[in-house]
Amino acid sequence: MLKKLLFLFSFTSIFLVSFSQENQQQTPDYGELHGNFQIDAQYYNPDSAIGAPDVPEKMRMNAFGNVIYTRGRFTAGARIETYLNAMQGFDQRYKGVGIPYRFITYDHKGLEITAGNFYEQFGSGMILRAYEERGLGYDNVFDGIRIKYTIVKGLTVKGLVALQRTFFDRGPGIVRAFDGEININELFKKIAESKAKIIVGGSFVSKYQSDQDPVYKLPENVGAWSARMNFIYGKFNLSGEYAYKINDPSSTNKFIYKPGSGLLVTAAWSTKGLGIILSAKRIDNMDFRSDRTATGNNLQINYLPALTRQHTYNLPATIYPYATQPNGELALQAELTYTIKKETKLGGKYGTTITVNYSTVNGLDTTTLYNGLGYESKFLSTKGQAYFRDFNIEVSRKLSKKVKLILQYLNLVYNKDVVQGLSGYGTVYADMGIVDVTYKFNQKYALRMELQSLTTRQDEGSWAMGLLEFTHSKYFVAVMNQYNYGNKHPEKRLHYPNITVGYLMDKVRITATYGRQRAGIFCVGGVCRNVPASNGLTLSVMMSF
Repeated sequence: MLKKLLFLFSFTSIFLVSFSQENQQQTPDYGELHGNFQIDAQYYNPDSAIGAPDVPEKMRMNAFGNVIYTRGRFTAGARIETYLNAMQGFDQRYKGVGIPYRFITYDHKGLEITAGNFYEQFGSGMILRAYEERGLGYDNVFDGIRIKYTIVKGLTVKGLVALQRTFFDRGPGIVRAFDGEININELFKKIAESKAKIIVGGSFVSKYQSDQDPVYKLPENVGAWSARMNFIYGKFNLSGEYAYKINDPSSTNKFIYKPGSGLLVTAAWSTKGLGIILSAKRIDNMDFRSDRTATGNNLQINYLPALTRQHTYNLPATIYPYATQPNGELALQAELTYTIKKETKLGGKYGTTITVNYSTVNGLDTTTLYNGLGYESKFLSTKGQAYFRDFNIEVSRKLSKKVKLILQYLNLVYNKDVVQGLSGYGTVYADMGIVDVTYKFNQKYALRMELQSLTTRQDEGSWAMGLLEFTHSKYFVAVMNQYNYGNKHPEKRLHYPNITVGYLMDKVRITATYGRQRAGIFCVGGVCRNVPASNGLTLSVMMSF
């Protein structure tokens, strides 16, 4: 770690000296230094009733600090991370202290070069996306060289060669990638002002990993390509991307030699007070990693977006969220948002917004093969096993200057065995209702109440949740309780109460939560992690500068 810090300091010093010598007559420009810090720590109490695992350390902590220096065209940065030890629910291979992220970037007349760590995405991410989601403990950042070049206005190319982060180390596979994008309207001046706007792009990604397997003859170079298009005409937008990956035997697909493919299409139309979105996705054997033996969320090169509504309310977001199935799924989603005009009988004085959303996900319609390919699938057949259904409707209305009301109803079909990789649970059929009322006393004070209900005869039975939150411009207090009143086993009809207090001051945010947390899964965009049951105190401190 010391060597990395010295390297970064030396590089920054060289650039500072060289820049300061550019013009001795002018006022020195020392650049700008920015960053942020975050500390999350939890103290664990024993609680056998909810199945909380024993934590020998009693207290665990995740923390990081980012520092970024910019001056003119030059940027350099680093992030120090600390896991002592990683909090429950995060991969325990995050352990210790290190600098897994450091980079230098220079941009000159449209040519940008980055050495070190960087995040990148091609198109929708179906063949390449490196990003960080700290709440999931997810970070597949690249470590190598990246070049971006805007050849002319409307034509941009990118290229990279890199390894990927795996905890405090790097994975064995080398990723090589190229992407090009053309904005037709910007490239050709004659159609620059046209109502029709067209953007097209294409990508190629390959990974190299030596074959040392004693059983299988494995491809050492695995390539994937994609083509995309975005067409905009007035209020209408149509975008689509198709991806293809050659055979890539791995742990996640049980070492079959079948190629992979992905198709994502979205159409959207909007006007004042009305918006419609229709989306379709088909994924077939598209798990793509820089290490063929990696599992879980480790060393993923690509990202497969979930075509389901990303719920934020507690019960639908934490009990039955959907996790994308990279080995095969066919998904459809439709959403309509309509705002009833204000000063009407139905819209009321302030107007009413109604959102209706429906999503459905099925497995592929497959036939088993015994020639090493594993299976074959029918391209658009909907006869595959049902994985997930979600019909929800939300009504949002401001009743007065001080009162706002949100009502939501959900109907879910959730194949728990498939989505969570379990067995013996089967499919859950659930109905949910949510009432969210906010009373705003003035510009500084507000009181919000949530009441949520989940009813089902499967799994753990029915749940209820209540939340009361008081907010001030500089602090807040929230009290919440989940109650599993419908559990078939009386001894498991437990309460999960907790209280959260928070303080906001300029660029500092401090929050503390004490109470029980139920076991479940936490998902963001179809990527999930398991969250074990716990009882104790959680403290979070965030600061930026």
